[in-house]
Amino acid sequence: MFYSMLHVPCSMTIGGLRRLTLIDYPGHIAATVFTVGCNFRCPFCHNPELVVHGTWNMEHGTVLEDDFFKFLRERRGKLEGVCITGGEPTIQPDIVDFVRKIKDLGYKVKLDTNGARPDVLRALYEGKLLDFVAMDIKNNLENYAKTANSKIDLERINLSVNLIRNSGIDYEFRTTVVPGLHVESDFEKIGKWLEGAKKYVLQAFEDKGKILDPDLKKRTKEKKLDLEKIAKNIKKYFGRVEVR
Repeated sequence: MFYSMLHVPCSMTIGGLRRLTLIDYPGHIAATVFTVGCNFRCPFCHNPELVVHGTWNMEHGTVLEDDFFKFLRERRGKLEGVCITGGEPTIQPDIVDFVRKIKDLGYKVKLDTNGARPDVLRALYEGKLLDFVAMDIKNNLENYAKTANSKIDLERINLSVNLIRNSGIDYEFRTTVVPGLHVESDFEKIGKWLEGAKKYVLQAFEDKGKILDPDLKKRTKEKKLDLEKIAKNIKKYFGRVEVR
């Protein structure tokens, strides 16, 4: 496995640590920390062991929170930032204090979020604790709940979108494009919804490895969507559209 397994014996539950990444935090040498637990059940999630509390694999041993911060102290001057991902970090009760401790060590912080907790986002912004936010856009609003396989409060999703756009902090919106769950017309609707956003990323779903719902692979088999074509069609809505 690419990350060491961690467990924090307090409110914060951490599922893993990638000690070095050049891709998770664009433009920065970073570490990525994975939180455990998510309030969505996206069938295409490639971190299924991080979705439900208590199901992650501990075979690689444990590292306590003190050891995590010891690692960060030792890497000052070598690492520039920390990417916090999941699972869904904003459902962790002590996420604000956790981020503050990272910032106190002088690191930039990138947060990956599904946008379901605008109240937490607001607290992080008000504390000046974030340097970059990446929000996953599951689908257009009509199909959001179906794609995330969860009951969704769309008002909260919209609040997070608006907070991120108006924060003055760097950000991107991104969608994992899953043939069988998405069709081309979904992205025109997403474009109209997010019109004016500075950056939108289309991420190709990789039909390999484990996912939360293995049966999804039957629905995606031999189905394709042309991400470059979609990007060309919706670039009028965004400052920048990127395909990954």
